[in-house]
Amino acid sequence: MKITAIETIPLAIPMKPMTPPSSWTAGTRKQIVVRVRTDAGLVGLGEAFAYGAPLAVCNVIAESLAPMLIGQDPARIEALVDLMHRGTMIYGRRGLGMFAISGVEIALWDLLGKARGAPVYELLGGATRPRLPVYASLLRYDSPDEVAQACRQYAAQGFTMLKIHQTDVASVRAAREAVGDGVELMLDTNCPWTPNEAIAMARALEPYRLFWLEEPVWPPEDYRGLARVCRATATPIASGENESTLYGFREIIDGGAADILQPSITKVGGISEFKKIATLAQAANLPVAPHSFYFGPGLAATLHVAATFGGAMPVEFPTGEYETPFLAHPLVARDGWMEVPSGPGLGVEINEDAIRRYPYSPSGAEPFVLHR
Repeated sequence: MKITAIETIPLAIPMKPMTPPSSWTAGTRKQIVVRVRTDAGLVGLGEAFAYGAPLAVCNVIAESLAPMLIGQDPARIEALVDLMHRGTMIYGRRGLGMFAISGVEIALWDLLGKARGAPVYELLGGATRPRLPVYASLLRYDSPDEVAQACRQYAAQGFTMLKIHQTDVASVRAAREAVGDGVELMLDTNCPWTPNEAIAMARALEPYRLFWLEEPVWPPEDYRGLARVCRATATPIASGENESTLYGFREIIDGGAADILQPSITKVGGISEFKKIATLAQAANLPVAPHSFYFGPGLAATLHVAATFGGAMPVEFPTGEYETPFLAHPLVARDGWMEVPSGPGLGVEINEDAIRRYPYSPSGAEPFVLHR
């Protein structure tokens, strides 16, 4: 079997209106589907990170990765991953290059699973957790009252763990008062503070018993600063969503810069690199709580990998709903749990109606699909 084409499809599926509303819904409307086609007629499905510059990621795949891979045996995943990493070394160790590699690599695993007639988690050694705990990852809201309203909604849906994305004490207080002590709360601040500011905020937030405080320091790669915050607060610090390499996670671990690691499968190079990071975390006795604010193959790939390692840490589950589902059969959470897809490969397929209705293009340009 040989790779004959790699296809990238940028989409812009809008979110349905939410109550309470969030300004973040606009940022969730970009998606990239990756398809790896073969001479055997099998097609592997992946997802590349798209929130920032989706066409740039698509072009990395079309101009750099596709010429390396067309004609290759797709089952040699480790060799092809090494080829992509080395071939994009000058620009691809972080950011857009790694997003592109991730999307293609995920598609290779889906393809291998389909060729073998097995789910990806079986190819990775089998599922120790075929049913996974998940937490509801909320968007950002404009007021503490709206935060409280949203928290009550998702707690009523059976979620016992909620993550909010605020940067003020009042919102955390409102969330805790809204759900009481029976629901765990996480806070993702998206890297706003200096280490000293983060320490002050972490201490101010301690009365509200956060399950973790996520990415409190700017820039996210200031691992010495994060280590200072870890030492200064009783609240566990979570980090890693914006790290792209195994070696970066080694720096986080060696520097004591996180209590909980959060690799993101569409940012770290895909499934293979994620598994290596999870092994590194296990050797350091640190838990892994995957970042996965994705609705498509990226979420499915995360579930397959998370099923293969132990521990009680939950997987992130995005809140909100697209106008047209991204997947033919959307992945759903029930009472704070998700089943891992059990079909061949990732066990999911893209909703072709979404591809027809919501092609992405920059303002004023014609929609397009990139093929190589």
